[in-house]
Amino acid sequence: MVASAVMLVLLSPVLLVLGVLVKVTSPGPVFYRWRVVGKDGRRFLGYKFRSMMTDADDLKPTLLEQNEMLGPVFKLSHDPRVTPLGKWMRRYSLDELPQFYSVLKGDMSLVGPRPPLVTEYAEFTDYQKQKLAVKPGITCLWQVSGRNRVVDFDQWVALDLEYIRNWSLLLDLKILLKTVREVVVGSGR
Repeated sequence: MVASAVMLVLLSPVLLVLGVLVKVTSPGPVFYRWRVVGKDGRRFLGYKFRSMMTDADDLKPTLLEQNEMLGPVFKLSHDPRVTPLGKWMRRYSLDELPQFYSVLKGDMSLVGPRPPLVTEYAEFTDYQKQKLAVKPGITCLWQVSGRNRVVDFDQWVALDLEYIRNWSLLLDLKILLKTVREVVVGSGR
C-alpha cells in the first residue's frame, strides 16, 4: 500500500497527461470501470485508463469467434475496439497505472495473479478458481513469462499457481524488476 501511494504521487504528472490525452483523443470517460473478481471470489471495481471505444463491451460478442485464448478469457492481438492512443498505452502498460489505486484500497497487490472479469470468473472451473487463493496483482508471473505467447488459459493458471506455491518477497522483487523491463521495451498488446 505504501509503495502504491508513493507511485501514485510520483506518477501524478504522467497520470494527469494520460487522462487529458484519453479525453481529447476519443469521446467518453477517461477511466474504464473494470468489474473484476479478487481473492476468494470477492468482487470489486477497479480502474484503468480507457484504451477502447466506449461501446467496446457491447461489441465484444461480435468478436468472440476470433478469441486467441483457449478458455474463459478473451484475448485478441489486433482488437479493432482499441483506440490509437489505447494501442500505444497498452504497448507500455500505461493503461494499467490507475490500478495503483486498487492496491492502495486493498483490493489488489503489486504482484499476484491478474484478476478476471466477473463474466470470465463465472465460467471458471474449480482448477482455475485456485488462482484467486491470494490477492490479485497489477503484475504477475504470466506477464513476465511470455504473456503474449500463452494461448491456453490453463497454462496461465499454472503460472499463477506456481507463483502462489513459491511465493517469497524475493520472487515478488524479481517479477517487479522484470515488469519494469517489459514496460520499457513495450512488450504489451
